[in-house]
Amino acid sequence: MSRMFRFWGVIATLVAVALSTGCAAPSASSPEAINRALTVDTTTSVDEYILGPTDTVRVSVWRNEDLSITVPVRPDGKVSVPLVGDVQASGKTPEGLASDIELQLSSFIRQPQVSVVVTSMGSHEFIDRVRVAGAVEQPLSMPHRAGMTVLDIVLQAGGANQFAAENNAMLYRQVGNDVVAIPVRLGDILTRGDVKTNYPLRPGDILSVPERVF
Repeated sequence: MSRMFRFWGVIATLVAVALSTGCAAPSASSPEAINRALTVDTTTSVDEYILGPTDTVRVSVWRNEDLSITVPVRPDGKVSVPLVGDVQASGKTPEGLASDIELQLSSFIRQPQVSVVVTSMGSHEFIDRVRVAGAVEQPLSMPHRAGMTVLDIVLQAGGANQFAAENNAMLYRQVGNDVVAIPVRLGDILTRGDVKTNYPLRPGDILSVPERVF
């Protein structure tokens, strides 16, 4: 989680600078970094689901219904499973958790077969969102949907307001440990139909629309 907090800290700083300085917004990242960020897959919302606190999982043990249970991931990152007690879940995939439970159950039953299904994805409520801030009619945060683009989220926000420096908009995207700043010519998209920078969005993206300097 510390990397996630660092990411949002960097994003908050960059957006604050962008909104306070108008056209003197932070400079774009290098062409190489931008190209790398734009080639990241945007067709799915999550590459591999990692469990976290507030998720709820269904643990099913084949031929042992009395050991099967639906249970939340606690704030300490663990789930409570019959016979084996507390098992670390946070930071693992559902398949990884199932393997750990199988290993611990093997002390009690022969060749256990466990499956774990996520029934509520509470921990990804904010991770899998996209956001638009700054000079739009209604800044917002909304769940990511496959196929969503810059224009989609701007329209959801009611469009740019009268003070917007539309062609100085910036899309911030995390790639590994880096935050990449990608220029977006929002004015060209909205008024000229030039969609070259109408990029597909990825979970975690933030679009910042600065105000003009008067």
